[in-house]
Amino acid sequence: MSIDKIPQKTAPRRKKSDIVAATIAFFNNNTSNSYNYKQIGAEIGIKKQPERLMLMSILEDLVEDAFITETSKGKYKSNTRGVLLEGKFERRSNGKNFFVPEDGSENVFVAERNSAHAMNGDKVRIQMLAKRKGRGSEGEIVEILERKQTRFVGTLNVQKHFAFLEMDSKILANDIFIPREKLKGGKTGDKALVEIVEWPERAKNPVGEVLDVLGEAGTNNAEMHAILAEFGLPYKYPENVTAEAEKISDVITAEEIAKREDFRSVTTFTIDPRDAKDFDDALSIRQLENGNWEIGVHIADVTHYVIPGGIIDKEGEERATSVYLVDRTIPMLPERLSNGLCSLRPNEEKLCYSAIFELNDKADIKKYRIGRTVINSDRRFTYEEAQDIIETGKGDFKDDVLKLDELAKKLRAKRFENGSIAFEREEVRFEIDPDGKPLSVYFKEQKDSNKLIEEFMLLANRTVAEFIGKVAKGKKAKTFVYRIHDVPNPEKMESLAQFIRRFGYKVKIDGSNTAVAKSINQLLDDVHNKPEENLISTIAIRAMAKAVYSTSNIGHYGLAFDYYTHFTSPIRRYPDMMVHRLLTHYMEGGRSVSEQQTENECKHCSDMEQLAANAERASIKYKQVEYMSDKIGRVFKAVISGVAEWGVYAEIEENKCEGLVPMRELDDDFYEFDEKNYCLRGRRTRKEYRLGDEINVKVVRANLERKQLDFTIVE
Repeated sequence: MSIDKIPQKTAPRRKKSDIVAATIAFFNNNTSNSYNYKQIGAEIGIKKQPERLMLMSILEDLVEDAFITETSKGKYKSNTRGVLLEGKFERRSNGKNFFVPEDGSENVFVAERNSAHAMNGDKVRIQMLAKRKGRGSEGEIVEILERKQTRFVGTLNVQKHFAFLEMDSKILANDIFIPREKLKGGKTGDKALVEIVEWPERAKNPVGEVLDVLGEAGTNNAEMHAILAEFGLPYKYPENVTAEAEKISDVITAEEIAKREDFRSVTTFTIDPRDAKDFDDALSIRQLENGNWEIGVHIADVTHYVIPGGIIDKEGEERATSVYLVDRTIPMLPERLSNGLCSLRPNEEKLCYSAIFELNDKADIKKYRIGRTVINSDRRFTYEEAQDIIETGKGDFKDDVLKLDELAKKLRAKRFENGSIAFEREEVRFEIDPDGKPLSVYFKEQKDSNKLIEEFMLLANRTVAEFIGKVAKGKKAKTFVYRIHDVPNPEKMESLAQFIRRFGYKVKIDGSNTAVAKSINQLLDDVHNKPEENLISTIAIRAMAKAVYSTSNIGHYGLAFDYYTHFTSPIRRYPDMMVHRLLTHYMEGGRSVSEQQTENECKHCSDMEQLAANAERASIKYKQVEYMSDKIGRVFKAVISGVAEWGVYAEIEENKCEGLVPMRELDDDFYEFDEKNYCLRGRRTRKEYRLGDEINVKVVRANLERKQLDFTIVE
């Protein structure tokens, strides 16, 4: 028999333990990149199909054991997560607490017994615990590095020798124990702001003391103050700051006027909401000899009065924004400034920072200048008064108002042609009696008079940003405050496209920014005045990024502007004051300021803006529940506005009040939550409750403490 005819022995199949050892060694030696199973197999010498299948099974086991992570479908990376990690703690009253790592990796479950009494938002260090088969990652807090929140709002329950603060929010699992001598006069049923002073290791409840008694629960003032305190926002103005503001002189000297461009004899007016007191912008208009129009956007010169680093400035910087609740404004600056010295009231000389434009009849900008001015407003219009002039062609300064409206509409048309997105949602407003009780609901909508002001404010903001940010090629722009808005989240846009398909609509989710924006605008036009308008607008808005302040200019996607800032509201926004100061500094030849310090201030302002928006929403929610509290048992037409594993949310069509149909009310079947398709589906009947479905609901409960309405579905 020739040698080539001798049967060859096939190589023996490798043992599973050998492949496991080789795979572990491979990942220990290659910690930085992701690999698919073919790449891993090639490196450790896997050649046969049974061994490949074994390798795939081993990779799944190693993921389960958290030795490696699956970074994307079929790609694996060494889990280099250390035993000790730093990040943020998220506390929930149901005991499902989580640690959110700083490195962006997956969240880690922290059982209450392992929480070391950390508070929601605390920066902590955790130790990873041994992983249990079939369970997620788990950790134990070993150190609290930085406390985020120690103050809480709730209702006092006073006993003979001690008291408890029963919590409004769902952040703490246990009420706060308060010694009798730390009550500050608080009684059972009072709303109070309490600070936790200690949480003994073996104690079930944290120990606190009352900082302030806000008033009797259920009274309007107490509830509004409680909402502000809950979000860590101030609800009263420090007396020393108010006193400092009273010292500021209201005299405008001849020397000051001489430094400024004088607009006192040019037609100028303000257009604001009917209940506004802080008029921080005015428009002037005059026709030039060449037939073009000079439009002045005049902004209150707040930084003329507020000294950098002074106590008024520090208070304004800390607050960063005025807060607008249902029934009140909590100003960023003392009222002497916001409603007095800096408010551009009619027939009073006022100091301004102005952007002045020369436009032709097509609203093309021929030239502009930016500088400090002095004005004397001829008239204060409400939006309703200006709208009446636009609609009837009659009234004070009618020719000027109509010309501004005409130019604004042309500017607006150009903006949309360039890809600006038209989000115009109805805002819920309440008619309120002197005690704060809501009498009726109405909806604030944007009319031409609102759009007129908006368009010239956008023009001024964009121009100021371009003035500083747009530099010659090869030159670096100086540090500045931009208002930026990133492109939409692709996954959320895909979800939006899938969701609207069931209503028969389409939206473009790829292509140029302008093409996608125009497609979104077309969608918003198509749904206008349809039952599903509010719902689809809401989901489209959720697909968008949040606009924030930053020194890093990436442009403003929603407005389709390459450069944008906030210059036009320094009475109520601190970033606008920063912009005014930077403008002055650079126009006087100053060098670029610290980027890091300015970025830190930008982040603080963005954070405070978000808190203020959350407080405003909470106050609206409270008033909605209060408004519905005498309508228990009534049936309303509604639309499903949200779907969750605990039930469906429904919004009443006639007043936009939203409530929850808890899962316990859906007792005709066992319903499962389909997150991808925004619906609950009955396991037996296959009946579905989908986002956007029209239903009839009966109001069964109105819980003011939780700001929650409970509904049941009526067939």
